[in-house]
Amino acid sequence: MTQYIFVTRKLPENLLDPLRSIGVVDMWEQDSPCPRSVLLEKAKKADALLTMLSDRVDEELLQKAKKLKIVANLAVGYDNIDLEASKKYGVTVTNTPDVLTDTTADLTFALLMAAARRLVEAAEYVKEGKWTGWSPFLLAGSDIHHKTIGIVGMGKIGEAVARRAKGFDMEILYHNRSKKPDVEKELGAKYCTFDELLEKADFVVNLTPLTNETKNLFDEEAFKKMKTSAIFVNAGRGASVDENALYNALKTGEIAGCGLDVFKEEPIDSNHPLLSLKQVVALPHIGSASRETRIKMIELCVENIQRVLTGEKPKTAVV
Repeated sequence: MTQYIFVTRKLPENLLDPLRSIGVVDMWEQDSPCPRSVLLEKAKKADALLTMLSDRVDEELLQKAKKLKIVANLAVGYDNIDLEASKKYGVTVTNTPDVLTDTTADLTFALLMAAARRLVEAAEYVKEGKWTGWSPFLLAGSDIHHKTIGIVGMGKIGEAVARRAKGFDMEILYHNRSKKPDVEKELGAKYCTFDELLEKADFVVNLTPLTNETKNLFDEEAFKKMKTSAIFVNAGRGASVDENALYNALKTGEIAGCGLDVFKEEPIDSNHPLLSLKQVVALPHIGSASRETRIKMIELCVENIQRVLTGEKPKTAVV
């Protein structure tokens, strides 16, 4: 019996070719998210789904997907997927860890640098014809070297960000569910409580996964504990931040600036209050968006689907 594989976003055809040897590949032919109604209909006959973070795989979908064997999520995170329901219906869930670690760390540190040195604001200043001459404090930002970085969520990406910080002679603080002795030994990183990190860090970098414990972790109280000169960077999950509290902290000068690659609702509305502030650098969730890395992520999803549909164990199973 022919197996049916549905891909929820337009991807390069050649990267999907290996799947055509084991079944029929159907793809949502647009760069915009696949509508929920379409996803539910396709899931009814799917043996495999290749999904994005924007696709909600919940009990409603899994109940309809009687043939479904695997959901291959094109991301490290999988908070868009109900893991308990997946177990209940015997559906394997995979993600794409490791292949995007360094790429996401590059972007995270670039975001930190852009916010600290006001790079986006400065580039727009030139393009808008406002640069009329040199001035000692024209668009003066904050130093990065020899400052203190506080990383919340010391997973593999957090470790990679810490290595980049080491190159800037930064003091490295981190908060995580468990201590990382190897990282402490290699990089001189220091474990501290969440509150201590907020109070001491010049740059607070959020890289936590989204869980019940981390939802709205960065709230009004958290921002009040930070230095008034602090810069907040979020490359983890949008829902771990109370965006109204962040806006108020920036507006009132409780913190100095921020760099954001993720938001509670994506895409963020162009009229969102955060986007009205010059000290906010906002990116469209491009943490792993290098061509090389995205190709590796797609190839890993394809390999996981191939393995499951031919009776082998997937390479990177979540459940």
